Amino acid sequence: MTRSRVLNAVRYGLLVVILVAVGWALARNWTEVSGELGRMSVGALLAGLVLTTGAPVFTLLGWRVLLADLGSPLPAAPAASVFFVGQLGKYVPGSVWTVFAQAEMGTRLGVPRRRMAVTGLLSIGLAILCGSLLGVVALPRLVARGSSPVTAWVVVAAVLVGGVLLWPRLLNALVALGLRILRRDPLEHALGGRAVLVTCVWFLAAWVSAGAGVAVLVRAVQPAAGATDLAVAAVCGFALASAAGQLSVLVPAGVGVRDGVLALLLVTFMPLSAATAVVVVARFLAVVSDLLVAGGGWAWGRRHHLLGSQG
Repeated sequence: MTRSRVLNAVRYGLLVVILVAVGWALARNWTEVSGELGRMSVGALLAGLVLTTGAPVFTLLGWRVLLADLGSPLPAAPAASVFFVGQLGKYVPGSVWTVFAQAEMGTRLGVPRRRMAVTGLLSIGLAILCGSLLGVVALPRLVARGSSPVTAWVVVAAVLVGGVLLWPRLLNALVALGLRILRRDPLEHALGGRAVLVTCVWFLAAWVSAGAGVAVLVRAVQPAAGATDLAVAAVCGFALASAAGQLSVLVPAGVGVRDGVLALLLVTFMPLSAATAVVVVARFLAVVSDLLVAGGGWAWGRRHHLLGSQG
């Protein structure tokens, strides 16, 4: 058996174990969790879905800025088709399917495979970095396993680290090192400082939008939740949990990892049953939003033969 097949077997096996564990935990507490689910109004669910859908839209805008800076500006419609359809690759065990799908579709738009692939890898890296920097605010609460005040040094440290890591000269050096390690050719030209800044602003907007969607769900089942709890545990906590999930390349879309970290943060100020309900619904809304935007991208791509259709 080849190494790739072994890795795929491990990934699928790990995914099955996680899903069984999550299902078992949910079944054990279903009586309490179902009661919390019943407290979520249709309005809260719709608001959560709209805010959750904002995440892939904002991420697309940042990805498009990077692609243009590397030499391949794309109009909004084809860019959305390539990005949203390709994003479904994250639900397949493995770490390259999203980038591979986007690279293949990009060739039909005249974008070199290598440039599209590098853009995809850069986007993933910058998104994880932005999510981690925003999520640092929630780290003291996660470590303390209880309500922990946000100290100024945490915020200052996040800003300073972000400023250093996103400094164009250092960032380009890190990118060059990463490409050498992966045995890939260097970038055709260095990333521009403005492009990096604008991309990171869009990525931060994506994290905040998705986190705000979680906050809406939290408020629905825990009306007494304070603004600090919502901002730290829901918004920043979601960014931290999702960044951790994206780093766990063995499972698709961070299943289990993101949900577990988010639940640990939410139980610092709400019952476990309520936190479980929020995590389950948040995951469901994320999948629905991905399918909605991918559906629109697929329809456009199908009409314009980006998906291999010639009729």
